[in-house]
Amino acid sequence: MSGRRRLDWLGLTPEPERELPAAVAALRASSHGSAASATSADPADPADPAAAERGRVERLILRGSRRSWLRYLAEVTELVTAAAAGPERGDRAAALLAGEVVLDHHRMLIGLPGTEYGHTADDRAALESAVRTLRTPTPTAPTAPTIPSTPPTPSTPPTSDTSSAPDTPATRAAPTTTRTVRTAPTPRTAGTARPGDSR
Repeated sequence: MSGRRRLDWLGLTPEPERELPAAVAALRASSHGSAASATSADPADPADPAAAERGRVERLILRGSRRSWLRYLAEVTELVTAAAAGPERGDRAAALLAGEVVLDHHRMLIGLPGTEYGHTADDRAALESAVRTLRTPTPTAPTAPTIPSTPPTPSTPPTSDTSSAPDTPATRAAPTTTRTVRTAPTPRTAGTARPGDSR
């Protein structure tokens, strides 16, 4: 190992080394056709993308430099911001986890000597926006209203109670008329005399 290699940045790598491989592997698998996924993890173990990603991270930490490590995190940032741009661009849960880990790492750069904190300002701003978006639940499409299979039965109208209705021409009962029916006179039978009949 070169005596000139700066090792202060390795104090920021334990959480990314533990959390990023599985999340980044899921992001690469779900972000089809993205430019960032084209430079995917080491193909030594294509059957296990998370293991391949873990091997890449370990090599960067053991044999890489602060600059190569930050280039890797910039690549992860591209995957995260792409996933935040639309649900079809990547695994949102994996993107949120990776975004939070890299954002915390970049914020802690302020405690290290050098200019890396300033150089990662754009990535921090992009990650802050992406993390806010990824923490917001995606709206669901409104469901179409259901149409009842049978038309509703109309309710029976209330019966009107005319006893309590006001005395108006519409509710006033028609007057009752009494008709006198005359009966036809009873025909006389033979041999029956009416009073006053004298022969």
